[in-house]
Amino acid sequence: MLKLWATSGVVCLKYLDESGFARTSSLTYSYSRRGEQKRIRQPRKRGRRISVLGLWQPQQHFEYGMVVGSFNSERYLKLMEWQATKAAQHLAQTGQFTVIVQDNASTHRSRLTQHHWDQWQQQGLYLFFLPPYSPQMNRIEDEWLHLKRGELSSRVFEDEYDLAMALITSIESRGQRGSYLVERFKFN
Repeated sequence: MLKLWATSGVVCLKYLDESGFARTSSLTYSYSRRGEQKRIRQPRKRGRRISVLGLWQPQQHFEYGMVVGSFNSERYLKLMEWQATKAAQHLAQTGQFTVIVQDNASTHRSRLTQHHWDQWQQQGLYLFFLPPYSPQMNRIEDEWLHLKRGELSSRVFEDEYDLAMALITSIESRGQRGSYLVERFKFN
Protein backbone atom coordinates (compact mmCIF):
# COMPACT_ATOMS: atom_id res chain seq x y z
CA MET A 1 0.00 0.00 0.00
CA LEU A 2 2.80 2.44 0.92
CA LYS A 3 4.62 1.78 -2.34
CA LEU A 4 1.41 2.46 -4.27
CA TRP A 5 0.91 5.73 -2.39
CA ALA A 6 4.50 6.73 -3.12
CA THR A 7 4.13 5.86 -6.81
CA SER A 8 0.94 7.92 -7.07
CA GLY A 9 2.55 10.87 -5.25
CA VAL A 10 0.52 10.73 -2.04
CA VAL A 11 3.54 10.23 0.23
CA CYS A 12 7.31 10.59 0.11
CA LEU A 13 8.57 7.09 0.98
CA LYS A 14 12.04 6.48 2.43
CA TYR A 15 13.69 3.30 3.70
CA LEU A 16 15.97 3.56 6.75
CA ASP A 17 18.59 1.11 7.99
CA GLU A 18 21.99 0.99 9.64
CA SER A 19 24.92 -0.92 8.22
CA GLY A 20 28.40 -1.47 9.63
CA PHE A 21 31.65 -1.40 7.66
CA ALA A 22 34.98 -2.80 8.82
CA ARG A 23 38.51 -1.87 7.76
CA THR A 24 38.81 -5.24 6.06
CA SER A 25 36.04 -6.26 3.70
CA SER A 26 35.15 -9.79 2.87
CA LEU A 27 36.59 -11.42 -0.21
CA THR A 28 33.63 -12.25 -2.41
CA TYR A 29 35.25 -13.60 -5.56
CA SER A 30 38.64 -13.25 -7.15
CA TYR A 31 41.13 -14.74 -9.53
CA SER A 32 44.70 -15.75 -8.88
CA ARG A 33 47.38 -17.51 -10.86
CA ARG A 34 47.21 -21.28 -10.95
CA GLY A 35 48.96 -22.73 -7.93
CA GLU A 36 48.88 -19.43 -6.00
CA GLN A 37 46.48 -18.58 -3.23
CA LYS A 38 44.77 -15.18 -3.11
CA ARG A 39 45.98 -13.23 -0.09
CA ILE A 40 44.76 -9.98 1.36
CA ARG A 41 47.07 -8.08 3.65
CA GLN A 42 45.42 -7.67 7.04
CA PRO A 43 46.16 -4.68 9.27
CA ARG A 44 47.78 -5.46 12.62
CA LYS A 45 45.03 -3.83 14.66
CA ARG A 46 41.41 -4.61 13.91
CA GLY A 47 40.08 -1.12 14.64
CA ARG A 48 36.54 0.08 15.09
CA ARG A 49 33.78 -0.19 12.56
CA ILE A 50 32.09 2.69 10.78
CA SER A 51 28.30 2.66 11.02
CA VAL A 52 26.18 4.33 8.39
CA LEU A 53 22.53 5.15 8.99
CA GLY A 54 21.00 5.64 5.56
CA LEU A 55 17.68 6.75 4.15
CA TRP A 56 16.93 5.58 0.61
CA GLN A 57 14.25 7.08 -1.57
CA PRO A 58 14.67 4.72 -4.55
CA GLN A 59 16.23 6.29 -7.65
CA GLN A 60 15.74 9.78 -6.17
CA HIS A 61 17.70 10.43 -3.01
CA PHE A 62 20.15 8.80 -0.59
CA GLU A 63 20.70 10.56 2.75
CA TYR A 64 23.03 9.26 5.42
CA GLY A 65 25.02 9.91 8.56
CA MET A 66 28.23 8.17 9.64
CA VAL A 67 29.72 7.46 13.05
CA VAL A 68 32.67 5.49 14.40
CA GLY A 69 31.16 2.70 16.45
CA SER A 70 27.40 2.20 16.57
CA PHE A 71 24.33 4.34 16.54
CA ASN A 72 22.62 4.94 19.87
CA SER A 73 19.31 6.65 20.58
CA GLU A 74 20.93 10.08 20.86
CA ARG A 75 22.62 9.85 17.45
CA TYR A 76 19.53 8.33 15.86
CA LEU A 77 17.43 11.20 17.24
CA LYS A 78 19.77 13.84 15.80
CA LEU A 79 19.47 12.33 12.36
CA MET A 80 15.70 11.93 12.71
CA GLU A 81 15.29 15.55 13.83
CA TRP A 82 17.03 16.50 10.58
CA GLN A 83 14.54 14.29 8.72
CA ALA A 84 11.57 15.81 10.59
CA THR A 85 12.69 19.31 9.58
CA LYS A 86 13.03 18.17 5.96
CA ALA A 87 9.60 16.47 6.17
CA ALA A 88 7.98 19.70 7.41
CA GLN A 89 9.52 21.64 4.51
CA HIS A 90 8.44 18.95 2.04
CA LEU A 91 4.89 18.94 3.44
CA ALA A 92 4.66 22.73 3.12
CA GLN A 93 5.93 22.65 -0.48
CA THR A 94 4.10 19.60 -1.85
CA GLY A 95 1.39 18.56 0.61
CA GLN A 96 3.03 15.11 0.88
CA PHE A 97 3.67 13.39 4.17
CA THR A 98 7.01 11.62 4.57
CA VAL A 99 6.90 7.96 5.63
CA ILE A 100 10.06 6.25 6.82
CA VAL A 101 10.09 2.45 6.69
CA GLN A 102 12.44 0.93 9.26
CA ASP A 103 13.13 -2.17 11.30
CA ASN A 104 12.49 -2.65 15.00
CA ALA A 105 15.98 -1.82 16.29
CA SER A 106 16.04 -0.82 19.94
CA THR A 107 17.13 2.74 19.07
CA HIS A 108 14.08 3.11 16.80
CA ARG A 109 11.67 2.19 19.60
CA SER A 110 13.41 3.44 22.74
CA ARG A 111 11.44 5.50 25.28
CA LEU A 112 13.54 8.51 24.41
CA THR A 113 12.63 8.10 20.74
CA GLN A 114 8.93 7.50 21.44
CA HIS A 115 8.69 10.93 23.10
CA HIS A 116 9.39 12.48 19.67
CA TRP A 117 6.85 10.53 17.60
CA ASP A 118 3.93 12.97 18.11
CA GLN A 119 6.11 15.97 17.30
CA TRP A 120 7.41 14.30 14.14
CA GLN A 121 3.87 13.52 13.00
CA GLN A 122 2.94 17.18 13.44
CA GLN A 123 5.89 17.97 11.16
CA GLY A 124 4.63 15.48 8.55
CA LEU A 125 6.97 12.59 9.37
CA TYR A 126 5.47 9.16 10.00
CA LEU A 127 7.25 5.93 10.90
CA PHE A 128 6.32 2.52 9.55
CA PHE A 129 7.84 -0.46 11.34
CA LEU A 130 8.53 -3.63 9.38
CA PRO A 131 7.59 -7.02 10.81
CA PRO A 132 10.42 -8.67 12.79
CA TYR A 133 13.03 -10.59 10.78
CA SER A 134 12.04 -9.21 7.39
CA PRO A 135 15.05 -7.32 6.00
CA GLN A 136 14.01 -8.32 2.47
CA MET A 137 11.15 -5.80 2.78
CA ASN A 138 13.55 -2.92 3.34
CA ARG A 139 14.67 -1.58 -0.06
CA ILE A 140 17.85 0.00 1.36
CA GLU A 141 19.29 -3.47 1.96
CA ASP A 142 20.13 -3.65 -1.77
CA GLU A 143 22.15 -0.44 -1.50
CA TRP A 144 24.20 -1.86 1.38
CA LEU A 145 24.77 -5.04 -0.62
CA HIS A 146 26.06 -3.10 -3.64
CA LEU A 147 28.36 -1.01 -1.46
CA LYS A 148 29.83 -4.02 0.33
CA ARG A 149 30.08 -6.46 -2.59
CA GLY A 150 30.83 -3.98 -5.33
CA GLU A 151 32.43 -0.76 -4.21
CA LEU A 152 34.38 -1.94 -1.15
CA SER A 153 34.92 -5.62 -1.88
CA SER A 154 38.40 -7.04 -1.20
CA ARG A 155 39.77 -3.74 0.09
CA VAL A 156 41.75 -3.14 3.26
CA PHE A 157 41.97 0.28 4.90
CA GLU A 158 44.77 1.55 7.14
CA ASP A 159 42.48 3.27 9.60
CA GLU A 160 38.91 4.43 10.20
CA TYR A 161 39.55 7.71 8.40
CA ASP A 162 40.53 5.93 5.16
CA LEU A 163 37.47 3.69 5.45
CA ALA A 164 35.18 6.70 6.03
CA MET A 165 36.63 8.53 3.01
CA ALA A 166 36.17 5.42 0.84
CA LEU A 167 32.56 5.14 2.02
CA ILE A 168 31.83 8.78 1.19
CA THR A 169 33.43 8.41 -2.25
CA SER A 170 31.59 5.15 -2.95
CA ILE A 171 28.21 6.54 -1.92
CA GLU A 172 28.78 9.67 -4.02
CA SER A 173 29.83 7.67 -7.08
CA ARG A 174 26.79 5.38 -6.77
CA GLY A 175 24.63 8.50 -6.72
CA GLN A 176 26.30 9.89 -9.84
CA ARG A 177 25.99 6.60 -11.73
CA GLY A 178 22.37 6.18 -10.64
CA SER A 179 21.49 9.86 -11.27
CA TYR A 180 20.12 10.45 -7.79
CA LEU A 181 20.95 13.01 -5.10
CA VAL A 182 23.21 12.15 -2.18
CA GLU A 183 23.23 14.13 1.05
CA ARG A 184 25.31 13.51 4.17
CA PHE A 185 24.26 14.55 7.66
CA LYS A 186 27.24 15.75 9.69
CA PHE A 187 26.96 15.19 13.42
CA ASN A 188 29.58 17.76 14.46
